[in-house]
Amino acid sequence: MFIRRTQTNNKTTGESYFTHRLVRSERVGGKVRQVTLLNLGRHFPIEQHDWPLLCQRIDELNGSQAVLLPGSVPESLEKAAQRYAARLLESIPQQVAADLGGVTEPAQDIHEVDVDTLQLTKPRAVGIEHLGLYALSEVGFVEKLTELGINGVMRAAILGNVIGRMARPASEWSTWKWLRAESALGELIDFDYEAMPHTRMYQASDVLIKHRECLEQHIYAAVNSLFCLDETVTLYDLTNTYFEGDAADNEQAKRGRSKEKRSDCPLVTLGAVLDGSGFLKRTKLFDGNVAECTTLQGMLDGLNAPTGALVIMDRGIATEANLVWLVEHGYRYLVVSRRGARQFDELRAIDIETRQGEALQIQRELSEDGREVRLYCHSVGREKKESAMLARFAAGYEAGLQKLADGLVKPRGEKRYDKLMERIGRLKEKSRGASQHYQIELTANESGKQATQLTWTKMPIDGTMMTHPGVYCLRSNETDWDAEKLWRTYTMLTDLESVFRTLKSELGLRPVHHSKQARVDGHLFITALAYQAVQIIRTKLKTASIHLSWTGLRATLGVQRRVTATFKRSDGSTLHVRKTTVAEPDLMNIYKILGVTPAPGGIKKMII
Repeated sequence: MFIRRTQTNNKTTGESYFTHRLVRSERVGGKVRQVTLLNLGRHFPIEQHDWPLLCQRIDELNGSQAVLLPGSVPESLEKAAQRYAARLLESIPQQVAADLGGVTEPAQDIHEVDVDTLQLTKPRAVGIEHLGLYALSEVGFVEKLTELGINGVMRAAILGNVIGRMARPASEWSTWKWLRAESALGELIDFDYEAMPHTRMYQASDVLIKHRECLEQHIYAAVNSLFCLDETVTLYDLTNTYFEGDAADNEQAKRGRSKEKRSDCPLVTLGAVLDGSGFLKRTKLFDGNVAECTTLQGMLDGLNAPTGALVIMDRGIATEANLVWLVEHGYRYLVVSRRGARQFDELRAIDIETRQGEALQIQRELSEDGREVRLYCHSVGREKKESAMLARFAAGYEAGLQKLADGLVKPRGEKRYDKLMERIGRLKEKSRGASQHYQIELTANESGKQATQLTWTKMPIDGTMMTHPGVYCLRSNETDWDAEKLWRTYTMLTDLESVFRTLKSELGLRPVHHSKQARVDGHLFITALAYQAVQIIRTKLKTASIHLSWTGLRATLGVQRRVTATFKRSDGSTLHVRKTTVAEPDLMNIYKILGVTPAPGGIKKMII
């Protein structure tokens, strides 16, 4: 075994360059010929004077030579030798595993080996990678990348980014290290990630953003065809995520109200449009401090939603201007009312039960002009929550007032009228609305500069949380639906909240590891692509009554490995077998439901 260096000319540019190959001499019919074992590429990193030692170490690892003395091979050379020795086995055409439920037995391949020489090497994760590739193949993702003119190396980097986000959410740098040291994805797609520089991962992100709109449209169209989705319902909401650093180079990174309570970090906002089945139709980045109500028109414009599609939104987006725009463009809407006054008539309400078994009362009212339905809802669970919150803030407000009143009779207590008014103002600010239900009277002396008495009376205002706890109102211009159908359709918006939880917690949307705006966009789009693949898998499994979260599925998939077993044979040669571990019962059930092989990568054998 030796390394051959060959000069080659590019036929297009005339450029001259060198390629490297690992070759072996074989005698066939009295003649010696050279057989290429591995193509080592143009940028072979090993110095030429180390080539003989590298080949010797590869032979040793494959069992055809005696072991070199410990420490006689430099660490960098040892890593390269182990990598190329593993690639020799991986490059052998696989012996395809029998189909699930197949009736034929594989031909027996019996060897006499020394069991004590067994070595298990190069364990690599394969379960998540296998299903990730399956999900992306269902929507023709790789074929679309090829159609867009993206080369093989960049396609592999894109797959590494997306499937890495599914399996081990992290930065592109961490994903690159994971692909090289822990994942069998390279084996499944016949690509050597150890030979790929980490910069390709960032370049792949840039390429994805360049084709973002095209890929979003293609994937959703493919998913729509795959599952025959109902496009009559459109969900829209926003969430935000925070940066690890100050993101000074990103114009969209702004301080704002963080949904993770990370007010110490700059934020960026992600808008998402989904269908009723939870698949993403469009995503877009906004400034971290963007007003939610200003984002709707730009997101829905050009979506080509069917006429009369129902848009479901939260109250932060449901301004009157947005509702008028929706009607003008042929949409129906179902939103939480932004109007402050609460009302509820228990005698005119009907009783229903939520999916969680909680009792709910809903009252349907038609507007005076007959164009809009108001749905007043009363939740017992929400009433308990709001009552407890209001009681806590009211108690804190009263305690603050009592402290000020006590100070009026203490020698060193604050008695200045203007200062007490300031402190009362601060108490109102901290009361979260509880102060509106109190009538306060601060009495001053004849000079008007010193306060003499502070009194307050609790006077609940009708139509507020205090008089109607647990009540909220939905609005819709869909006047033909009954109360229960309207409410159950609106609860689909809670599914969108679970989508954001998946994006953030399970697929690494937060935190953002980049500072450049384009790379931030790429980071979030990779997460969105990973989510689409996850949703394909979960949607198919739901038909078989498997409702696990992605965290639960990932734990089941993550136990499967590919591993190389090495034995010494009785004739002195070495047998290498690379094979996938047998799927556990839960994982085997998932494979059967999806109709994919339980042994990804097949079996590869080599005797040296």
